[in-house]
This record gives sequence, C-alpha cells and structure tokens, in this order.
Amino acid sequence: MKAFELAQLVQEQAESRRLYYEFLNEGTLSMGRYTLPAGGKDPQQPHDEDEVYYVVAGQAMIRVGAEDRPVQAGSIVYVAAHVPHFFHAITEDLDILVFFAPGEGTSHA
Repeated sequence: MKAFELAQLVQEQAESRRLYYEFLNEGTLSMGRYTLPAGGKDPQQPHDEDEVYYVVAGQAMIRVGAEDRPVQAGSIVYVAAHVPHFFHAITEDLDILVFFAPGEGTSHA
C-alpha cells in the first residue's frame, strides 16, 4: 500500500518550488498536485496520457479543446490524451489533484 497525506504533499511541493508535484508513478497510473495562483497563467501543453483533474480548492475556468467551463472545489474534469487544455481566469488559488493513465511520461504515443 502507498498512502499520502495532503498536508505532507503541500509541504513537499512547497520545497520543490514547482507548480506540478508528482507524488506517485506506478506506470499504469500517476498522480500529482498542481497549483496555480489567482491571476496566474497555466503553462501546460497537451499530454500523451489521459488525465483527470479533481479541484480541491479555488475557482477558475478550464478550456478543453474549444469548450470552456467553470471549475471550483469539487469539480472533476476528464481530458483525453493529446487534447489542448488549460486553466484560465483564475480568480482563487487553484489546488488540484491530477491523475494520469498511463502514468505521465510512460506513454509511447
């Protein structure tokens, strides 16, 4: 078993000074914490893996392909591999759990 406490992940991510902090990669699945500040810009590019976002806290919009929708604490968004997507109009700091399948960086697409 592998288990994680969000408070510990917050501390480890702060020490890493990165917007995205991967804390699990098992090949078929990876997980990370992604944070973006209010008013910030989301620099990500499309991924080779399918992805699910679970918004823990914050408010923003997400664009997936040509579609926009608001997100807030409790929102869950699926994004298929290779589809352009990004968060924008971030009005409250975003705290997001990210799930990749297969694990990020393991796809050979």
